[in-house]
Amino acid sequence: MISSSKLTVALVISLNIFILKTCLSFSPSPSTPLKKTPSSSVKLTSLNMKTIDSHLHIWGTAADAKGSYPCASADQTPPPSLIDTSSASSLLTQMEENGVDGALIVQPINYKYDHRYVADAIAEHPDKLKGMLLLDPSLNEEESLKRLDELILKGFVGVRYNPYLFEGDNKMRMSDNAAAKKVFHRCGELKVPVGVMCFKGMELHYEDIIALCESSPETVVILDHFGFAAVDNQEQFQMVLDLAKYNVIVKISALFRLNDEYPFDRVQKERFDKLLEVYGAERLMFGTDFPFVMDQDFGYKGAVELVRSWTAGDETVTNAVMGGTAERLFGAWGGR
Repeated sequence: MISSSKLTVALVISLNIFILKTCLSFSPSPSTPLKKTPSSSVKLTSLNMKTIDSHLHIWGTAADAKGSYPCASADQTPPPSLIDTSSASSLLTQMEENGVDGALIVQPINYKYDHRYVADAIAEHPDKLKGMLLLDPSLNEEESLKRLDELILKGFVGVRYNPYLFEGDNKMRMSDNAAAKKVFHRCGELKVPVGVMCFKGMELHYEDIIALCESSPETVVILDHFGFAAVDNQEQFQMVLDLAKYNVIVKISALFRLNDEYPFDRVQKERFDKLLEVYGAERLMFGTDFPFVMDQDFGYKGAVELVRSWTAGDETVTNAVMGGTAERLFGAWGGR
């Protein structure tokens, strides 16, 4: 006989699945090239759209690190310039000052697979914050699916695949990890997007990403930071463009990581404008990469204002890139 507590958990998970499936409907087949939806067909208006920061990290202060929220290891200690300015309260202050209504917190490597700090922040500010958990490739299939279900119930709405955490003979091959494949397929069923960090270069992960996409066409894949395709590497960027035929979204985030200088004219003309042409506004979403953006002269405010300025003149594009895409993928945030 099933205990009442287990039945309650199952019902709650089922309800979450229903909500997620209701919020998301974008799942093209990889066998058919994806067609860009005209901007005019995206039903977004300035009256119902919010500004959502789709990529950032938070962690506790130095005091927190010595107490309730220790770093995963000594080599994961945050930079001195950011150790005490990257908390949930610091983020919320920046959001409030710059008209940002919601944020997607990507689990920081500082805590590795300890999601307590982010989960606690979400629990305290559920109308403002959602999370993207970090997949632990060392877990088996059953453990991985259990972890996924547990964290979904705590406000996590996406899964991050960090290929540099995968080990074995096929190091950095996400698609060769049985648990990762199982979770990826499950994410497709739940309409939970999977983010991929190609920090060391898209060419290292291009075939791997395709293998994942083809294994579960329903699963949305999100590329962080323009796919890390710097302005001086067109070969990498072409790979990002080629992935448009799959169920892929690109984050317009971390402008300072693409080998260009503020105000990032090359990033706008050679990366953003081209992505807008190939992917369409409904498959692009803005992010700041807080707190690292705070080490830049233009700061959080400059990141928000700059990307918004790139979409000026087309309200529909602005609404999609600055918040609509994120809310379509992850569900609505609260607030104004």
